[in-house]
Amino acid sequence: MKAKIKLFIYATILLIAAGALSIFLIDYYVSSTGEEYIVDDYNKVSEAEAIIVFGAYVFPDGRVSDILRDRLDVGYELYQKDKAPRIIVTGDHGQKNYDEVNSMRKYLQDKGVPREDIFMDHAGFSTYDSLYRARDVFLVSDAILVTQEFHLVRALYIADKLGIDACGVPSDKRAYTRMSYYRKRELGARTKAFIQAGIFKPEPEFLGETIPIWKEGVLTDD
Repeated sequence: MKAKIKLFIYATILLIAAGALSIFLIDYYVSSTGEEYIVDDYNKVSEAEAIIVFGAYVFPDGRVSDILRDRLDVGYELYQKDKAPRIIVTGDHGQKNYDEVNSMRKYLQDKGVPREDIFMDHAGFSTYDSLYRARDVFLVSDAILVTQEFHLVRALYIADKLGIDACGVPSDKRAYTRMSYYRKRELGARTKAFIQAGIFKPEPEFLGETIPIWKEGVLTDD
């Protein structure tokens, strides 16, 4: 009986160790794949069809958080340098009382970006959904992705696996609170991305009719 208990304990330990090793190997693979496409120098960023800015927290009064403001500012700077003629703001607008994308659109318009050049993806509930929809709804084949580096490598990995020709520009303009939490969370998020984008490639919850990126952003108004 004792031998069976010992065997069970050893097997459990081995399974836990194998699982942990798999997570770290996946994290390394996703990171190394994404890092290949990061460009820090704006002058070295190739022109693309669209700049994709990923959403983050928006305050109840519509103000964007620091982490989101920095993403939008980098997207705006790239737009000003004519790196792409359109900007896609993608985020969570699943409820009437929480709307990331209209706050992002307004922020860019206040900086002088014409309304027709801003496309809103109201169903960007995850990085995977945002990039899948960029490809299948907005018909984007090449893009510049903008977000903080901890998130950017995963976004670039997903874009690569979905067949989007993308490079990424980090938007780390300051030190952010809860960064250690975000980095720890990425372990699980990258494992999910590996399975989702690298293996199964399921459709997002929402797709809908196509709105080609070469049309006008006003078509994405809700």
